[in-house]
Amino acid sequence: MQSIKTICIYGAGALGGAIAARLAAGLNDRVVVSVVARGDHLRAIQENGLKLWPAGASEPIVTRVHATDDPSTLPPQDLIITGLKGHQLGAAAAGIGSLMHDRTRVVMVLNGIPWWYFHRDSQSSYAETQFEELDIGGALWRSIGPGRVIGCVAYQGAEVTMPGEIRLSNDGRFVLGEPSGEASEDMEAIADLLTSAGITIQTTPRIRDEIWSKLMGNAAFNPISALTRALMSDIMADPALANLAAKVMAEVKSVGEALGAGFTMSIEERLVHSKNVGDVRTSMLQDLLAGKALEITPLVGMVVSLGRLSSVPTPTCETILALVTQLDRENRRAPG
Repeated sequence: MQSIKTICIYGAGALGGAIAARLAAGLNDRVVVSVVARGDHLRAIQENGLKLWPAGASEPIVTRVHATDDPSTLPPQDLIITGLKGHQLGAAAAGIGSLMHDRTRVVMVLNGIPWWYFHRDSQSSYAETQFEELDIGGALWRSIGPGRVIGCVAYQGAEVTMPGEIRLSNDGRFVLGEPSGEASEDMEAIADLLTSAGITIQTTPRIRDEIWSKLMGNAAFNPISALTRALMSDIMADPALANLAAKVMAEVKSVGEALGAGFTMSIEERLVHSKNVGDVRTSMLQDLLAGKALEITPLVGMVVSLGRLSSVPTPTCETILALVTQLDRENRRAPG
């Protein structure tokens, strides 16, 4: 791709805001960084800049970026990085699409199964299959197009602790992959740019393996934490909850393998790793406590849907899906 001069972070919450701050601080005048945000968080960024506390830092990184809630005020971008959750993307499809020129690539930082999952998929027999629950009316497929997308799996703990301020719980890393598995020039150029900004980047020819490996934890811990209000450390300290998480992981692994995904970490190894995460609130618990809509379909609903597609039973995920869906309804119900 041509040299990257303009980058928009569309959805500058915890993860998106952290990426924006790193880019603005690390690349100086090499690129123009803009963010699309909203509400009090947007106003704080506009007035005081974007404040990022790296893990263990005694001082924050403070950067100034152009911030707006109206993407139509921005020029076409060379690179768009989305920080929105899967259930928020559909409403942003037109806005993201309005920022693209002929060569624009879109790096989508998503948990769970993404809307483009089966685009150019050679691991299963379902290439180009679309799912209405991930992309209502095909808005994303039409406005952005799966050919623009570079998949991204984030291993970065982050939380907006107050408007305009983000704290990281670890150093983090991001894994990039083309849906086709190609080591494209675009992907390599984007990886090099992000790396030069101090962001730890890996690339993979099998991004779907990374998606399923991350989902093993997200499908288990996010809804369990929301249903119980428990931190990661609390879940792992309770044998019953840890066993429930293991059952979810087993179902996720079975569905992923049925669709051709490979897993490098066993369920037992994943549970051991999870014990070391510490007193962390999952993103779903953060959203629950903030009264926001929960990211249910990409994390749990699609495990059930893809289980049906591949004839893999998912009884534990079905139960958790029913419970967390009702929790979401009640949590967003207007008082009185």
